[in-house]
Amino acid sequence: MIDRAEELVTVFGGGGFIGRYVCEYLMKGGVRIRVAQRNPRQAYAIQPLGQVGQFGFVQADTTRPESVRRAVEGAAAVVNLPGVFGKAMEAVHVAGARNVAEAAAAAGARALVHISAIGADRGSASAYGRTKAQGEQAVRKAFPDATIIRPSLVFGPEDELTNRFARMAKLPVLPVLAASRKFQPVFVRDLAKAIGKAALQPQLHAGKTYEIGGPQVLTMKQLHEAILELTGQTPEIVQLPDFVGNLMSRLGFLPGAPLTRDQWLMLERDNVVSDGADGIGAFGIEPAPLASVAWEWLGRFHRGGKFGGRHLNLTATN
Repeated sequence: MIDRAEELVTVFGGGGFIGRYVCEYLMKGGVRIRVAQRNPRQAYAIQPLGQVGQFGFVQADTTRPESVRRAVEGAAAVVNLPGVFGKAMEAVHVAGARNVAEAAAAAGARALVHISAIGADRGSASAYGRTKAQGEQAVRKAFPDATIIRPSLVFGPEDELTNRFARMAKLPVLPVLAASRKFQPVFVRDLAKAIGKAALQPQLHAGKTYEIGGPQVLTMKQLHEAILELTGQTPEIVQLPDFVGNLMSRLGFLPGAPLTRDQWLMLERDNVVSDGADGIGAFGIEPAPLASVAWEWLGRFHRGGKFGGRHLNLTATN
């Protein structure tokens, strides 16, 4: 196990949505961290989460090998979080992942945790799925004992999932694409805890691949319904047929388009933990259901400005 008082963990993308919770978990455990970010100013929000001298910031771009090497110098563990959509996917998911893994190996880091995604598959119709799989392969080649973590959808106070759906629900009609598609959303703090444990306990998690989901499998329609119940909003849900989503995605290159072609291709498949896959239970974590925590940040959307903090009893889809 890493000596928490003496050694440090480099977290690439530590200022992002998931990254800030990973950093928080590590710092609460007494770990020193180095946040590696293209724009370190974007990571300054984590400063109140740690003690003076417990964290540092460094400018680094995973697509630039020299900056990656500087960022991992002296690190006992490395966490690689960056993920993108669009033209930079191959550069970030494949070349960037390779750069981090090679630098971590050269620096003598004892642990590398690489964040991929459920649906990573070299045969995927989506570029996102393909590049995530290629990135995993590059990481394994450079750092065979890396821990690979594949999360499902991630929800939390700053997410672009529940907050976006709640904003959309202010309209009288709420259109839902891929209504029957299944997801296994995971709370960001639970995911961050798993990532942190993997970094600090390579003797337990090195060389393994985990698929991380929450305790419930929900269809896209059920996910919207849960958010409506939490917020007290009452728009009419309209399930759009798949041909509409397919058509919208073909216009995804236009500015302001709600859906890209690659995002639609990802929505054509369920996003749930595979049967038999090692999951969040391997970290001793009891994952939080959406309804038990989401009211904390969705309350501001509650109709009439009043919110009672109700906890819902959702039934998971089999």
